[in-house]
Amino acid sequence: MGNWGLYFIFLIPPLIIGFVVQHWLKKTVAANLQVDVMNGLSGAEVARRILDANGLQGVPVETSPGGPLSDHYDPRTKSVHLSEPVYRGRAVASTAIAAHEVGHAIQHAKAYAPFRLRSAMWPAVAFASNAWIFLLLIGAFAQLFGLITFAILLYAVVVLFQLVTLPVEFDASRRAMSQLHELGLVAAGEAQGARKVLTAAAMTYVAAALAALSQLAYYALVFLGNRS
Repeated sequence: MGNWGLYFIFLIPPLIIGFVVQHWLKKTVAANLQVDVMNGLSGAEVARRILDANGLQGVPVETSPGGPLSDHYDPRTKSVHLSEPVYRGRAVASTAIAAHEVGHAIQHAKAYAPFRLRSAMWPAVAFASNAWIFLLLIGAFAQLFGLITFAILLYAVVVLFQLVTLPVEFDASRRAMSQLHELGLVAAGEAQGARKVLTAAAMTYVAAALAALSQLAYYALVFLGNRS
């Protein structure tokens, strides 16, 4: 089978899956941003309540400048960052996303092992994600098999990071739903919408991991499998 055949087998399907999942996430979030929570709390207020209930009064909740779906927890500054629609929104989606990001803060505080591993990997991943493709191109152009191998190993580190991310994200969503129920921050009918938002978000990480694995397999087959 030629390289083009491998390209369509290993790279195109994950791209399609990723597109479908991203569309599903945006549609799910948009729909649940239209459903107001009965308690009237904003995403920022939900985050603050969960943080305080878990003894994390020192963790600030700030707005994220990155726009929609830029919500994240920064372990370096121990701070929760919420996009404007989530920070000020008083909807089911705002509540779910805010609770999820606080879930990461709780993971950090409790030294959750996969979270610690992902944080420890980040410096190496930051280098590998920027360097591997350039090294691969240089190695392929100059026909330096050792450099090609090193580039693919660097990309394998990126793929491993994607895989480690999966339990971190699923656990954060589990913690989020648990906190929302325990603190009475969602009504019975709202919990289903919150779970849909968290499930759609989690599937984006699954799709990203699948795409990364497929891409790694493709490059390994093309550049290492064809070695004469």
